[in-house]
Amino acid sequence: MAKKVAVVLSGCGVFDGSEIYESVITLLRLDQQGAEVSCLAPDMEQMHVVNHLSGEVAQGESRNVLVEAARLARGNISDLAAASAGDFDALIVPGGFGAAKNLSDFAVKGADLSVNPVFLDFAQAVHRQGKPLGLICIAPAMAAKICGAGTECTIGSDAETAAAIEASGGVHKPCAVGEIHIDRERRLVTTPAYMLAGRIGEAAAGINKLVDAVLELA
Repeated sequence: MAKKVAVVLSGCGVFDGSEIYESVITLLRLDQQGAEVSCLAPDMEQMHVVNHLSGEVAQGESRNVLVEAARLARGNISDLAAASAGDFDALIVPGGFGAAKNLSDFAVKGADLSVNPVFLDFAQAVHRQGKPLGLICIAPAMAAKICGAGTECTIGSDAETAAAIEASGGVHKPCAVGEIHIDRERRLVTTPAYMLAGRIGEAAAGINKLVDAVLELA
């Protein structure tokens, strides 16, 4: 029977939403492995909008996370608030700054982060039910908030981000770009992706392993 996997998106675009390559690689690998995928996103305004050509914040512009994430999902996406953890076998969250700006405020508050309550309720419910989670790129910054103090995760090797994760209650494990770290007690799989990747193939190597590991744990 096909595994049912929730993929939570945080917008569309590396600087203010979900990282597009990471999201597409995740969805492609899930499809290749025969999983049944549901894309979800919170119905909320983004922290801000970034002009991806200039890298600057677009003044006076606002966008909705669910509407923007629908671009990645070809419109086949649902409001996260209406989703039930019991309907899924696993959860995967691609990276991009949306994970640190929209799903959480890690980009602003670092170790003192809080997680969007709609996303936190859903992710914690998945975790409580003993189902596996996969967090990609910067998304592992939320690991301890979701899975509890002492949760092992990786964002690669960035010392400042790793220190913030540890200060928030996580345990950071250095990891190469094409590898994964598995906290088997908490059934959490993490990979650095574009925290380290210099090209799409490097990101894909780790993300493919993450997807495979999450499906195996499910």
